[in-house]
Amino acid sequence: MALPQFSSDMAPEDLDAMVDNATLASNFLKAISHEGRLMILCHLVTGEKSVTELEDLLSARQAAVSQQLSRLRLEGLVIPRRDGKVIYYRLADDRPRRILEVVYELFCNKG
Repeated sequence: MALPQFSSDMAPEDLDAMVDNATLASNFLKAISHEGRLMILCHLVTGEKSVTELEDLLSARQAAVSQQLSRLRLEGLVIPRRDGKVIYYRLADDRPRRILEVVYELFCNKG
């Protein structure tokens, strides 16, 4: 996919749309720029997890995991589901998975 080309004769509404999209992208990237949030998303790529499961997988305290989940929820990246006293989280859509595939390819796949 080709990136858009800027030009001096772009219509104002096209420039406005680019600014709006840049804002959305920036907020998304800020949300995943914390290592704790990034690790949560990595675990959720494999499927829905409870807060307790995430605590165990991350070796983190409940308060820290909940704080990061709150930010991810605020940005619309995860969706909670309550089952009795247990809260489960899953990815809201495919954007995090797609970004994580690129991050994995660039930083983790040493083969």
